[in-house]
Amino acid sequence: MSDRILSLPPDTLAFLQRHNLLRKLVRCEVVEETIGTVQLEDGELEQSRQRFKQRHGISSPDLEQAFQMHNGLSDEALAWQMTLPPRISHYVREHFLPKAESHFLERKNQLDQVVYSLIRVGDPYLARELYLRIADEEASFADLAASHSEGPEKAARGLVGPVPLTQAHPALAERLRTTSKGILHEPFRLEKWWLILRLESYRPARFDDAMADRMARELFEQWVDSETNLRLTNLTAASPVPTV
Repeated sequence: MSDRILSLPPDTLAFLQRHNLLRKLVRCEVVEETIGTVQLEDGELEQSRQRFKQRHGISSPDLEQAFQMHNGLSDEALAWQMTLPPRISHYVREHFLPKAESHFLERKNQLDQVVYSLIRVGDPYLARELYLRIADEEASFADLAASHSEGPEKAARGLVGPVPLTQAHPALAERLRTTSKGILHEPFRLEKWWLILRLESYRPARFDDAMADRMARELFEQWVDSETNLRLTNLTAASPVPTV
């Protein structure tokens, strides 16, 4: 914890806490201290400036000045904001990319995605009738879902996804995990509903370059959150924030 925050007057700390800004301030400090020494090449600096300006609609010096004034930014602060994303990316690649694959394997079940068709009704006899009509090809799954399903999937004609497999109810997720594409499941009960299910596609997560970057960034964010929690605990112990 730097002296910048520890030296803040108690009433200032109370103000930050009251407006839910203390955690954000500590988190920004963690990030700044962590990536502050990262050096960027001239080309990266210019590219980061252009991306920042494009993202914020800054297309002229006048608009840049107006942006600074609106946000209360000095030239130095604006330069920091412009180069923050690539600095973080450099740090993440150097320190967390080597751990990305193991993190991916831990998270794989949460990253696999499925697309499935679903009909849910409260009446078991109706569920059986709808199942037989689909199985006998008297009607399409989509048409019957649109006309009879009683859940939010009705609006999408029974189609759900792509969604993470873990987003589904555990019992439903287990069926999706163990079934084959295109298999129509007979009606089964889940809580108060009778469900008819068909897996349309199963998309296992792949550890490619994009996934590696995503996993590394997740690890970085987790570390920043953990360090922020620790510093907040130490801050309140060293300088208790008064109740206002």
